[in-house]
Amino acid sequence: MGSIATTVDEQLKILTDRGMTFDYEEAKLKEILLDIGYYKLGFYWHHFQKDRNHNFLEGTKISDVIKLYYLDVNLKSVLAKAINRIEVNFKTKLIYFGSNKYKDNPFWFCDTTLIEDYFTDEFPRVYTNKFINDNKPIKNHHKKYPKQTYAPAWKTLEFLSLGTIIVLYSCLKDINLKKEIALCFGVKKPQIFENYLKTIVFIRNICAHNDLLYDSNTAKEIETTPMIIFNNNNRHSLDSSIKVILYFLGQVSANRRNEVQKEIDIIFREHQSNPIISTILTEKSNYRF
Repeated sequence: MGSIATTVDEQLKILTDRGMTFDYEEAKLKEILLDIGYYKLGFYWHHFQKDRNHNFLEGTKISDVIKLYYLDVNLKSVLAKAINRIEVNFKTKLIYFGSNKYKDNPFWFCDTTLIEDYFTDEFPRVYTNKFINDNKPIKNHHKKYPKQTYAPAWKTLEFLSLGTIIVLYSCLKDINLKKEIALCFGVKKPQIFENYLKTIVFIRNICAHNDLLYDSNTAKEIETTPMIIFNNNNRHSLDSSIKVILYFLGQVSANRRNEVQKEIDIIFREHQSNPIISTILTEKSNYRF
């Protein structure tokens, strides 16, 4: 469409000219375009196109594009809830083991003798007046203790993002503390544990910002261990990222892990009999039906 805005009617004509088959009524098509948007749907029909002129493969139906879109939406919903469970558990472990190791230092997370400068130098940019005012327990703490720069770890860390918490973990100077926390999730080597955490936060950010998930690939290769077997040894694919999430979730709750695995399989296998969608999912997500 270039850089010129188009109407819904013009968008439908463009799709028709490029070979898209409409198996919805016109009113429904317009509703979809005004709901999801032509531009966003382009990320999903992209893999149905056969050439640089954006012409569609023969037999491409708008309903298939919508199915792929909702697979992405549903998958993000399931994974976001799973990651939230992991995030809460990881934060709890970091707070518990860190705070008990440094019992006499409730502000250990900003102590330069315990934490690498990379974190402590940047932390004031995180712990701003806005951060304080946005989080009621933190705000109340500073009202009660106005001379303290920070609230204690068990209050502060609860309100940090998963990404920031992972950076804090990576900046722990005590390797034994790192190992102790990693072993809670069955991982012996902190560097592998950090790699897995970064994989999880990569997917978490996609879900949180409603980005494209079904063909996402991690920039950094996922580490291998005997605990997780990746399809075709592909260590960048969505399926491999899901396997990491499911592994971590299983360390928190085996029952919840099994439930989420079933939910994910249902989402994918709903399209098993659709040759176009199943091929796209196999090639782009590395999922095996």
